[in-house]
Amino acid sequence: MKIKVWVNGKLVQDDIAPDMTLFNYLRDKGYKSVKCGCDTSNCGLCTVWVEEKAVLSCSVLAMRVDGKHVTTLEGLQDEAEAFGMMLASEGAEQCGYCSPGLIMNVLRMKRELKNPTDEEIKAYLSGNLCRCTGYMGQLRAIKKYMSQNGEA
Repeated sequence: MKIKVWVNGKLVQDDIAPDMTLFNYLRDKGYKSVKCGCDTSNCGLCTVWVEEKAVLSCSVLAMRVDGKHVTTLEGLQDEAEAFGMMLASEGAEQCGYCSPGLIMNVLRMKRELKNPTDEEIKAYLSGNLCRCTGYMGQLRAIKKYMSQNGEA
């Protein structure tokens, strides 16, 4: 099956198997920030944006993004680095395996929510699992990042 997709603004055309997931497609294309930790759509590590909406790439068939725009962490490097520094300053970087998916969702949240409460932040990120941090450092970093003025 032929697809045409823009990944981080770059047009890519390929012939893919009809059952290939977006996760596998992106990994095969070298986007190594997209990770998988569960194979059950429960951990959030594989989060990417499709048409500016956060999705779990392990549960989306690659053919579903035909003609669409996909954004990975590699396409948001400056913003990701800024938030990543806040994670580190709050002691929330730990092993870092969950960080790409978390960062993708936090950057999306910054665009969608204005002045969210702690409960709104927790609800928005409920699908992001971390096995190291205990979440409090992450929450501090997120609140700091969300309180910054201007665009993300």
